Amino acid sequence: MVTSAAPPRGRTANLVLQVAFGLVAMTLCLPALPDWAHEFGASQATVQLSFSAYVAAYGSLQLVYGPWSDRLGRKPVLLFGLALAVLGSLLAALAPNLATLIAARALQGAGTAAGMVVGRALVQDWFAGHERPRVMAYIGMVMGLCPPLATLLGGYIHVQAGWRWGFVLLAALALLAWIMAWRDIPPGRPVRAASAGVPAQDAPRHWLRTLANSYARLAREPAFLLYVVVLASTTAAFYCFLSGAPIVLAGYGVAPQQVGWYIMAIPFPYVLGNLLTTRLVDGWGERRLMAVGQCAVLLGLSLLLGLAWAGWRSPLAFALPLVFIGVGHGLLTPPALAGTVSLVPALAGSAAAVAGMTQQLLGALAAYGVGLVSHEGPVNLGLLMLGASLAGLLAQLLLFGVVLRRFPANQKA
Repeated sequence: MVTSAAPPRGRTANLVLQVAFGLVAMTLCLPALPDWAHEFGASQATVQLSFSAYVAAYGSLQLVYGPWSDRLGRKPVLLFGLALAVLGSLLAALAPNLATLIAARALQGAGTAAGMVVGRALVQDWFAGHERPRVMAYIGMVMGLCPPLATLLGGYIHVQAGWRWGFVLLAALALLAWIMAWRDIPPGRPVRAASAGVPAQDAPRHWLRTLANSYARLAREPAFLLYVVVLASTTAAFYCFLSGAPIVLAGYGVAPQQVGWYIMAIPFPYVLGNLLTTRLVDGWGERRLMAVGQCAVLLGLSLLLGLAWAGWRSPLAFALPLVFIGVGHGLLTPPALAGTVSLVPALAGSAAAVAGMTQQLLGALAAYGVGLVSHEGPVNLGLLMLGASLAGLLAQLLLFGVVLRRFPANQKA
């Protein structure tokens, strides 16, 4: 890979800001969702489109930004995306109606997707050896903490100043990220085209042909497709929770500024699950880790539904079972991610892009589904999460029980 000059000393902070900003923008406004329905005179399902539009743009544009950053360089692609994020945030802050707000959220997601893709690529460009997994682990933990902390902050902003000021803050953060990217990221040559020895005039044609061949090759790998289903089902369940929890908690009388404390019920245990994975993976292997993770998720959902059906409906009864779900996701997600990129090592980047896009798009669909049923309380939300989790369990059983037994060379553990 062709790399640019050595990165500045503040590179890790820059990477964290670029990657984490998308998750902050995704979740900062969640406590305001119940009030948007009243303010704009719309149904909750329509309001939920604001979240789904962001996630859909955030996921789909990753497939575009990745190859663009390889061919054009990291800096121009990131600056372009952050400029879109600034524009989308300001448009959301000034939105006169819900349709404008939904469009602004889509523009936000289209912009912040660049930070996720380019930030991860810069880890590859800037770090070597054992520093790469160390920096990625650090970024991963920050990403796990961003949704609850951003939701908590967004709740306080919504109550104290109004939800529009949350988007003003996001515009300021996007501008800060733009300045840091302009200052710290050196311009580089077209990475993929240069490293492949492709003449500049042939780079676009070569890039499109290679991209099509890569995705066609991955589509013929059943194990890869099943790993992606496992990941996407986990993301769908989590996005159901993220978009539905504020509505359920509002029904329990929880104030918007308190919602973030309950949102922490999954992300903090998720970080714990990640830490357990780093210690257990050598002895247990990916199959056992993923099996234990699925069992923990199903246990948590069973408790959530059981308590609700038994009449134990309170914020605490809603939040406590989610701890098991968070730990379970933390156990099964890292080995599933590793599986997607290890089956065809030469296509690791394309595999990561496909997995990321599928996760976000199915997450957006699940979030929209929550808007149709979440007014009924925790039962329907729990059933949606259960349906997504059962799809992942079925894919996991097929993966380890059928596909990897037929093709043992692809089996890692």
